[in-house]
Amino acid sequence: MVIENPILNSPYKEPGRHFRFDDEGITDEIVESRRVSSYFVPIPAAKKRAGQLQFEEWTGDRILENAFINRIRGKVGIWRAGGWQGVTPTTRALLGYWSDPERDRPLFFCQIEALETAIYVTEAARKFGDAWIENDLRGFADDANPGLLRVAQKMATGTGKTVVMAMLIAWHTLNKAANPQDGRFSDAFLVVAPGAGRVGGPRLGDRRARIRPVLRRVGPSTPPADRGRRLCHRRPGGLAWARSRRRGRRASSDVPGGLAAMGGLGDAGLPRDRRR
Repeated sequence: MVIENPILNSPYKEPGRHFRFDDEGITDEIVESRRVSSYFVPIPAAKKRAGQLQFEEWTGDRILENAFINRIRGKVGIWRAGGWQGVTPTTRALLGYWSDPERDRPLFFCQIEALETAIYVTEAARKFGDAWIENDLRGFADDANPGLLRVAQKMATGTGKTVVMAMLIAWHTLNKAANPQDGRFSDAFLVVAPGAGRVGGPRLGDRRARIRPVLRRVGPSTPPADRGRRLCHRRPGGLAWARSRRRGRRASSDVPGGLAAMGGLGDAGLPRDRRR
């Protein structure tokens, strides 16, 4: 199947069209709706040999709907249409800024939706009778790793995951600064970047050259109380680490805005005239 123009939707708006799949695979037939979240389960071809049923090769796919994901997606869509009710003033300001169509660098719809989903589950779901979302997430986590709650965002390559990470950090940090007693938010974050030490092109090499001096500041002999402070990456205009979780003390507070410059946090945070 050759599709002359495979692009049906704008990356800045919720998808409203998709190509239909049939038993043979993708078709060029356009369906006027968003594709539901689903996944493919390979089905082996059955073949009899010497009276036994054997599976020799994968020949087809079966599409199964992600009912849990689609149900959450629908709830978030209703909440979005209603104006993001049930969130903190800080969260509402961030959502308004990130969704502003007049932004110089507009965000992809998938980036906004990823953040909206995290916010809805954390701040609003229980207020609208959707406690089942968190309960189910906890149940899934207990089945996989009892006692360790983990929630993941799954995004495709090229959709801007790093910016979403920055937005999540800004959302948590600014809410924690506004209300330090709110246990829903954190001011301590671990960013794991396994690609930083891998062999790559000039761009990756330059990145390693910037990261290594920062990592050398912390070693086995570094007192635990100093590790967060020494990893605070300073550069003009901002900081990478706004607060130290230890005893709630600020690790660095000499720059207004706190999270102005780390991996796109400047673009993800509030406008400069509101960073006061």
